Amino acid sequence: MRDFRDAKAMAQTLREALKPKSVSLTHSESLELVAKMLGYHDWNELSARIQSASRGAIAKPATIIDASFGARTDVPTVALRDIVFFPQMLAPLFVGREATKRALERAMAGDQRILAVTQRRSYDDNPTATDLYGVGVIARVMDFLRLDDGTVKVLLRGSMRATILSLIESPYLRAEIAPIEDLHGAKEEALALLRAVREKLKPNRPTNAPSASYDRLSSIEAPGMFADAIVPFLPGRIEQKQEILEAADVITRLQKVLDLLDQQAA
Repeated sequence: MRDFRDAKAMAQTLREALKPKSVSLTHSESLELVAKMLGYHDWNELSARIQSASRGAIAKPATIIDASFGARTDVPTVALRDIVFFPQMLAPLFVGREATKRALERAMAGDQRILAVTQRRSYDDNPTATDLYGVGVIARVMDFLRLDDGTVKVLLRGSMRATILSLIESPYLRAEIAPIEDLHGAKEEALALLRAVREKLKPNRPTNAPSASYDRLSSIEAPGMFADAIVPFLPGRIEQKQEILEAADVITRLQKVLDLLDQQAA
């Protein structure tokens, strides 16, 4: 009898069973269907539960970060306005909210790791769990500077996607999280999409891209990493970029990047 930890095998079985009936599903679509069949909101939530269960924490998953981070019971969380943070992204952030300052101070007193997650509405000054998206990025605080006007300037470097399993709101936001693994699907299809994105970028170079940062994109050969690296430079709504962040499937992620580029060219 299979359980939720066999989700990937179940998704493959589903795809194979539907092929003779002329029903074609992508790898990510079959995973999403299996997640819903098992009672989860989406594949990201189910993936987080699978990873937690594999470490013996089925009833109440512990925070799971990769080996270089070490286990944590919770991670200080920074709510972002009007920006979606991505893995490998390096960007400054100016912080005025007291709760966010406390979260950063807690991070600096520990391993300098935070969860950067975007607000659903930028005008919320005191966002709660329902005001935040369910997927963010684990990031390291590279620099921390208190300014004369009381705000704090930090430099963040994104590391990896993470699903929020639960959120504590006081005295600062803290999230119990689990990382999201990339789903690579068919290598040939991913590489073809990568080439299509590069080709589309040639006549549509983002005007806000610093030359040095943009030029480094040419050295990135991993399709998923390339998609993450280019999205911050592209125009698009917060909702669109959040959808790309939440796309664990690399092929889906690249397809969404192509959609953004098509909108830019239109």
